[in-house]
Amino acid sequence: MTPSHQHTHDHEGHSHGGHVHAPTNFGTRFALGVALNATFVVIEVVYGLLSNSVALLADAGHNLSDALGLGVAWAAVILAKRKPTSRFTYGLGGTSILAALFNAVFLLVVVGGLTWEALQRFSQPEPVAGKTVMIVAACGIVLNGFCAWLFASGSKGDLNMRGAFMHMASDALVSLGVVVGGLVILLTGWHWIDPAISIVVNVVIVIGTWGLLTGSLAMSLSAVPPGIDMEKVRALLLGLPGVSDLHDLHVWSLSTTETALSCHLVMPESPPSDEMLFHAAEELKEHFGIGHVTLQAEKTPSEAHIATLHDH
Repeated sequence: MTPSHQHTHDHEGHSHGGHVHAPTNFGTRFALGVALNATFVVIEVVYGLLSNSVALLADAGHNLSDALGLGVAWAAVILAKRKPTSRFTYGLGGTSILAALFNAVFLLVVVGGLTWEALQRFSQPEPVAGKTVMIVAACGIVLNGFCAWLFASGSKGDLNMRGAFMHMASDALVSLGVVVGGLVILLTGWHWIDPAISIVVNVVIVIGTWGLLTGSLAMSLSAVPPGIDMEKVRALLLGLPGVSDLHDLHVWSLSTTETALSCHLVMPESPPSDEMLFHAAEELKEHFGIGHVTLQAEKTPSEAHIATLHDH
């Protein structure tokens, strides 16, 4: 095989284009979110027991899942800042993908439990202490709405932040459902309203969480991040001066904010210049948000690639 020319261009500053890195003050926001949710869980459990309200206890369970989910997402943010080591050569940014996946699965499990409880209450409706439930749940709307706002700015470009935002926003929705249910029951005495609203809210949460689940699962399997058109990436690389063909083109997520690319370029005439390689990396960063680029140039396709072509 003809000796190849290899070049790695790695931007330590994070990707732009389709990916926005979370602000550095999110550590403080995570700490505040965990503290507020943990405190509110205690309040809801106490008042849920005093008012004999299953709805408040269920909402407390949801808030507990939020506190745990935020804790996992916070830990992922801390780990993602760790420098690469001889064993974890890309660093620990991938933990943010695992955190997003954990958040999605955990939220769906909790929703499943709440839905089961709601179905049980259709056959055995229990009286709800309406006023107490409404007041405490209304506090939950304010608290979770505030926490959702804390993470809203980071939820667009970071799947881990989106998981935190989804947790907060969904729980505010659950609390709203509890308030509306309490009001309707107070006005009409229809106790089946409470589980009915709970099921509707759970369906809305599942719809919102599905994208988080599929997105984080795809990232964990090294799928091409959404928003990156591989044909356009291929066209950009084939358009580079001196490139006649390419093979082994791979694009994958290093974390919920960073994307990597590796590719073999066939350049039969001459090896690539540093200027050309730097330009290619800049173009990939600008158009596709790919900040970690590894390009290997060869005069002829590798023997492994030729064998693969013959096999097909």
